[in-house]
Amino acid sequence: MKLPRRKFLHLAAGAAALPAVSRFAWAQAYPTRPVRIVVGFPAGGTTDVIARLMGQWLSERLGQQFVIENRPGAAGNIAAEAVVKAAPDGYTLLQVGTPNAINATLYTNLGFNFIRDIAPVSGIMRVSYVIVVHPSVPATTVPEFIAYARANSGRLIWRRPAAARRNTFTVSYSR
Repeated sequence: MKLPRRKFLHLAAGAAALPAVSRFAWAQAYPTRPVRIVVGFPAGGTTDVIARLMGQWLSERLGQQFVIENRPGAAGNIAAEAVVKAAPDGYTLLQVGTPNAINATLYTNLGFNFIRDIAPVSGIMRVSYVIVVHPSVPATTVPEFIAYARANSGRLIWRRPAAARRNTFTVSYSR
């Protein structure tokens, strides 16, 4: 059987392109229904405000509603566990913060494994931390402050509003 040259070239081009074409995967439309962003802290806090701004931006960009759901309590563990137990379909997202990373090491009896059960999607913000001391404290660096705290054990009182809260931490000096 003699194959016409044009037909042969078509078949050869198709055979050469087949391995490349088979690797393409056509994405499904996302989202096709409202998406929940679960926040582990009360409304009005930094994590909530950022989730609301991001949800509004995503709604405008993707044409689907992004609903912010606040589930405060247990330093974010209630929200994290709710997201872990939700269907893994991409329609329930968790606004993660520093406390979530702290909780993974602080609590031994969580109902989930944060590293295994939560998949990161995107970084949204960065946070800087500052240590402030009264001018009467002779420490000007973190190592100096640690040495000062050890030397004055029992005279410094550490305070924080809740377990694993990173945004407020107070030290009082008792004379």
